[in-house]
Amino acid sequence: MAYTAKIGPSILSSDLSQLGRECERMMECGADYLHLDVMDGHFVPNITFGHPMVECLRHSIGPDPFFDMHMMVSRPEQWVKPMAAAGANQYTFHLEATTNPGNLIKEIRESGMKVGLAIKPGTTVEELAPWAGQIDMALVMTVEPGFGGQKFMDDMMPKVSWLRSQFPSLDIEVDGGVGPDSIHRCAEAGANMIVSGSAVVSCDDPRSVIALLKNVVSEAIQKRSLDR
Repeated sequence: MAYTAKIGPSILSSDLSQLGRECERMMECGADYLHLDVMDGHFVPNITFGHPMVECLRHSIGPDPFFDMHMMVSRPEQWVKPMAAAGANQYTFHLEATTNPGNLIKEIRESGMKVGLAIKPGTTVEELAPWAGQIDMALVMTVEPGFGGQKFMDDMMPKVSWLRSQFPSLDIEVDGGVGPDSIHRCAEAGANMIVSGSAVVSCDDPRSVIALLKNVVSEAIQKRSLDR
């Protein structure tokens, strides 16, 4: 069982005027990686930021933090090389946004990044399955992508459970409305990479919330390994 518990604050929930400092603060509070939401106004209705900001962030906070790029864009092929050059570590694209996932996976690998593959709530997990052996991480969205602060969709957990049963060593990420209230369901279903926005970034004590999320997931992983 190769996977471990990892918590990735979603920096879109932070004070964007202080983004470098906010990223450093999250890492100091125990974050394992940083989740960066890129939205293009086409694939989702919102617009956020692109590779120039990622490059500035990388220069500002140094080589260590792992940047997980969640590419909510309608042409993910277009941004692979720019994101790699900007210092991204993982390129997570949406299955719904491409007609040739295999080619895109190959491009991402060749650019030196890890590969993440995301599905919206309306996409079945079986559609992701053919690519699961070629990716580093599967992302099951637990809200409709595009806006923060939405309510966690409990009915996405069967997708996570199915992925964990079929691909026992795959990194499985959940994103959307995840915090102390929903973490037990995510952990029990088999998610090990937890994206949390406002529940971590906007709270008074991010360190304790990150620790709580991580402990719940670690205990679930341990229990799963004992049950096998």
